[in-house]
Amino acid sequence: MSPSYQQQTRDLIDGLKAVCASNGLGNDGNEYKIIVQTFLYKLLCDKFAHEMKRLAPELAAAPDWIAAWQALPQGEREMLELQLDADVPRLQPGQLIPSLFNRQSEAGFARRFDDTLIAIAVANHDIFAVQTDDGEKVPLFDRLSDYVTGSADKKDGFVRALFNKLAGVSFERLFEQKYDFWAALFEYLIKDYNKDNGGKYAEYYTPHAVATIMADILVPKDQRGKVKNVTCYDPASGSGTLLMALAHAIGEHHCSIFSQDISQKSSSLLRLNLVLNKLVHSIPRITQGNTILHPVHKEGRALRRFDYIVSNPPFKMDFSDFRDDLDTDANTTRFFAGIPKVPNKKKDGMAIYLLFIQHIIASLKPGGKAAIVVPTGFITAASGIELRIRQKLVDEKLIAGVA
Repeated sequence: MSPSYQQQTRDLIDGLKAVCASNGLGNDGNEYKIIVQTFLYKLLCDKFAHEMKRLAPELAAAPDWIAAWQALPQGEREMLELQLDADVPRLQPGQLIPSLFNRQSEAGFARRFDDTLIAIAVANHDIFAVQTDDGEKVPLFDRLSDYVTGSADKKDGFVRALFNKLAGVSFERLFEQKYDFWAALFEYLIKDYNKDNGGKYAEYYTPHAVATIMADILVPKDQRGKVKNVTCYDPASGSGTLLMALAHAIGEHHCSIFSQDISQKSSSLLRLNLVLNKLVHSIPRITQGNTILHPVHKEGRALRRFDYIVSNPPFKMDFSDFRDDLDTDANTTRFFAGIPKVPNKKKDGMAIYLLFIQHIIASLKPGGKAAIVVPTGFITAASGIELRIRQKLVDEKLIAGVA
């Protein structure tokens, strides 16, 4: 792959961030929503165009493929759309970037763009919507111009500036690229939004290199291509770096992804990561919610068990507000080693990772494999919950090594 494609895509990301900054949204809490959703809209448009042209080469040869598509008899258009794979978004001609780009001089362009995003989200709701732990669906897009304060003219100018960036690069030739290409771009895209924050809940980003090492441990090179029809889980998934590396090692079409994370931001980023990595079929199993308090993935009343689990859980967090809600008979088996007590001081230092380790053990199939990032204090603690967890791992021969 020519490095120019990498650079073009990075330039697009930088350009979108520059538009946000020039409109007073740099480092704003909503900037990531605008960047990620605009990038995702671009990705879906180009994915749709790529697949349509692949199915109908005559469209690829046409000077204006959208006009050629619209000129087809209705029956041919419907048959063509029926041949699209399930992970391809369903879009209408007027929703595509070239169509909207040609209308950007019209008044109310921002409103038209927002209406387009909402229409796409509704039409693709079943495949692309993430669920919450209470069953609510989180749609694909927001009305992005609402994040810009000011007049309608200012909002129109903001959206026009976004479109001028989108029209300058095409992803159509990039959809056959491999995991490492998209992983590097995804890491660049979110570098300002998931910074290392000391392992606090829903904010810690696992570097791509670390994720690859963990995947290599779980699925060694000599097992690649032999592992099939397995389930992969992360109870504190963040933006999904660990899950993507694991799925790549197994083969994206040979595994199903399950996840849960309390962060709205992380769930949005994970959805984008799944789209980039040909794992759209797993989006309905991505859940936004509190795994420790309300684990969603179950079989009946029992926790669902998985073939593979990867996790870089938050190390510390003040969970005193729901600590006592965890101390129930129903959780006795799940939290076999105990639940950390609420300290008189430094509640934000409560070791929530100990709950995640126990949850992972309870969620692993017999014979399953897990890789977990833990603080060094877990290995050296001479008493308490840490020791009881380690004792179980040793006694039941659940541990293969510590790196």
